[in-house]
Amino acid sequence: MLLETPRLVLRRFRAEDAAPLAAYRSDPAVARYQSWDAPVPHDTAARIVRSFAEGSSQSPGWFQYAIELKADRCLVGDVGVCLHENLMQAELGFTLAGERQGHGYAAEAVAAVLDDLFGRRGLHRVSAECDARNTRSARLLRRLGFVQEGLLRQGSRLKGEWTDDLLFGLLSSDRRYSAHTPE
Repeated sequence: MLLETPRLVLRRFRAEDAAPLAAYRSDPAVARYQSWDAPVPHDTAARIVRSFAEGSSQSPGWFQYAIELKADRCLVGDVGVCLHENLMQAELGFTLAGERQGHGYAAEAVAAVLDDLFGRRGLHRVSAECDARNTRSARLLRRLGFVQEGLLRQGSRLKGEWTDDLLFGLLSSDRRYSAHTPE
């Protein structure tokens, strides 16, 4: 599976992605609102990459897109899509290397995935959730047209504490713009 934007290629994971994945997922700031703990050892990253590489973007369940910068062909993050059994709904999540944040890469990557899900594949709904303290992710989702549909008070136990979760949804009829022109 390959998606392309002006600056990015979203592709299947490869074995050589283990070291850069371990690097960005080992950053405590990147891992803060995620389910894993930093650091991520190289052998663990290699197992994760193998698992990601085996996934299917067309079948129900999770599929992880590797986000690669065209300019220097380096892995800078990932976008995960969990396709529902009915193939008309999905959930998504995203992670971007700390030093690559603030340049619009996450918005560009997520928007490209949304364009594919709603455009080519004809999905009806995509949902996402994030830790309520993760204001940057919530802002990105809103900028891409997601509507905050709820708040789960202390809905998750993460890294030894109860956290609030923001719930977002986006319908195909809500799409306002393309991946290549995020507001």
